[in-house]
Amino acid sequence: MSRLSRQRLAQVIDRFEEVEARIAVCSDSDEIIALSKEHTELKPVAERVRNLVNVTEAISEAEKESASTDTELAQLAREELVSLNSRLPSLENELQRLLLPKDTDDDADILLEIRAGTGGNEAAIFAGDLYRMYKRFATSQKWSFEVKEESTGEAGGYKEIIAKVSGSGVFSFMKWESGVHRVQRVPVTESQGRVHTSAATVAVLPVPENLQIEIRESDLRIDRMRASGAGGQHVNKTESAIRMTHIPTGITAISSEKSQHVNREKALEVLKVRLYEKERDERDKVRAESRLSQVGSGDRSQKIRTYNYPENRVTDHRIGLTLYSLDRIIEGEKLETVIQSLRTEDETRRLAALDDGTL
Repeated sequence: MSRLSRQRLAQVIDRFEEVEARIAVCSDSDEIIALSKEHTELKPVAERVRNLVNVTEAISEAEKESASTDTELAQLAREELVSLNSRLPSLENELQRLLLPKDTDDDADILLEIRAGTGGNEAAIFAGDLYRMYKRFATSQKWSFEVKEESTGEAGGYKEIIAKVSGSGVFSFMKWESGVHRVQRVPVTESQGRVHTSAATVAVLPVPENLQIEIRESDLRIDRMRASGAGGQHVNKTESAIRMTHIPTGITAISSEKSQHVNREKALEVLKVRLYEKERDERDKVRAESRLSQVGSGDRSQKIRTYNYPENRVTDHRIGLTLYSLDRIIEGEKLETVIQSLRTEDETRRLAALDDGTL
């Protein structure tokens, strides 16, 4: 256990056993839920800790037996040592990955915001392609997907679309998608067959459980306006949509349902999430040095990925990953391959930072 302290491993086992004992006698439903969640997170770690301890103890015993005067016993012990020592590095590495500090929001649901960038109508069409990719991916992960706000493009797609995605560990997967996505292809509106480059911006905002963001009524400005989205004649005749602005920060949220009451609730929910994201950004700046060890900062101005249709190629610029399966990625089928590569690279970099003391 060269890179893992016995004290740290003992703490994991002690906490796991404590949680198990408390669950057995607890009667408070909220505490049971919290303990059960912690138990689920700790169980695979505790199992691997016990496995590692068993292997190291077996190595110690085999080392003693290898020095035995009994030639046959010593030979068997040496053979066992070879087998045990070959298992040790992978066990240690796997456990270290499990013990890496987690993002506090990894288990959170998200607000997924997709906006057309440079490229006019083609950018809006591409934003629509990204929206469908993420929706199909969410379905494959058995996550729920609820559109909160949308503004359609003139030639299709979306100028902007916001959806709430809920499920197990959504943010831990989707946080890698924040940034500028670039597409290279021949637009449907192009008569000369020339390849154009357009872009769309994706923002992934965590929605923590029991989000506590206090907003004073005096800090809000609410503007009423006519809804511009789907809804038929009703929304065109009444000023039911609202734009809510948090005056101190200038952060806004818009909702255009038929009911002003519903709009106020939805806009306030989105506004709180955006204010929470602002707080996260400020905390991240304080931890800027440690973030250098990670794959990406989630900066929305960062160009993270290119989708090249003529070559059927997707390139993620953060890790130099290139896959010639754009058709399957844009359908949501192979998006997990891209995301998993980013997660693995991030873990590898953080492990290296942990080893040299920079994390």
